Amino acid sequence: MQYRTLGRTGVQVSALALGAMNFGRIGRTTQDEATAIVDAALEAGINVIDTADMYGDGESEEMVGKAVAGRRDDIVLATKAGMPIGNERNHQGSSRRWLVTELDASLRRLGVDHVDLYQIHRWDPNTADEETLSALTDLQRAGKIRYFGSSTFPAHRIVQAQWAAHEHRLSRYVTEQPSYSILQRGIETHVLPVTQEYGLGVLVWSPLASGWLSGAIRAGRDITTHRSAFLPARFDTTIPANRARLDAVERLAAVADEAGLTLIQLALGFVTAHPGVTSALVGPRTVDHLRAQLAAADAVLTDDVLDAIDEIVAPGTDLAPEEKYDTPPALLDPSLRRR
Repeated sequence: MQYRTLGRTGVQVSALALGAMNFGRIGRTTQDEATAIVDAALEAGINVIDTADMYGDGESEEMVGKAVAGRRDDIVLATKAGMPIGNERNHQGSSRRWLVTELDASLRRLGVDHVDLYQIHRWDPNTADEETLSALTDLQRAGKIRYFGSSTFPAHRIVQAQWAAHEHRLSRYVTEQPSYSILQRGIETHVLPVTQEYGLGVLVWSPLASGWLSGAIRAGRDITTHRSAFLPARFDTTIPANRARLDAVERLAAVADEAGLTLIQLALGFVTAHPGVTSALVGPRTVDHLRAQLAAADAVLTDDVLDAIDEIVAPGTDLAPEEKYDTPPALLDPSLRRR
């Protein structure tokens, strides 16, 4: 396992990190299975576990807490808040009111007195940066969080938050967690140059593109991945973007074969090769899935292989741009761009 410094924090983290979104009802993973995954990950050298309050309405945090009991100090523990929890209108976003309340709930579910990294799950256009940063700074000073970061922020919001922290003399975001894979390379255009400029650690999610790069999705086969059951449109090959992804996967599989790699090794080796990326989050549902992903821990792609990938999916290109999660709200809601 390789280790990198998380931004400018001095904290050493593994190049592969364990994402716990599939723990519980989302991935139909039991507590025993989740604990076995955590055991295998730690044994392999992974030292980062990332979850969120909204994964299974807190179920993932509870399962992570039980799995790490007795060895919490050996783990860089991260969680997130900001996505809606239930139907109450103020149980979401990044207001001081919600973050103070929800962090306590996360700590209770995790069974710990602090988390190492607390992340704002999505940019909240209804809350000023200074409001959020002030609350996070106070929680940091109270010892409940060591560092805080953002997740899936547009590049201009990352810059704005850095400016607000400096302007109001508050602690700043030290990490960003964006979506990044061979098939979704849009963050290379704006986000990664900004995170590199500000020295942010970058923990990328969905490096296997929701299973497209797992090796399970190939031309001529029925698509039966776990995600296809509840996100069918994302895998419907009658949709042009999905046909483009399938074509790219076939070409990438040939590149992997020629290089003596699995498609998973190619995919994870690609994202961790970028100098702006600190760690790639893997989200296995089973120990077998994890082992297939751990095989990529030391994968190093040659320049020839990276050049071949660029020929298939050009740098800065998203093959499914409608699946980006950092689109400005006014582009999604007509009422925000009408008088």
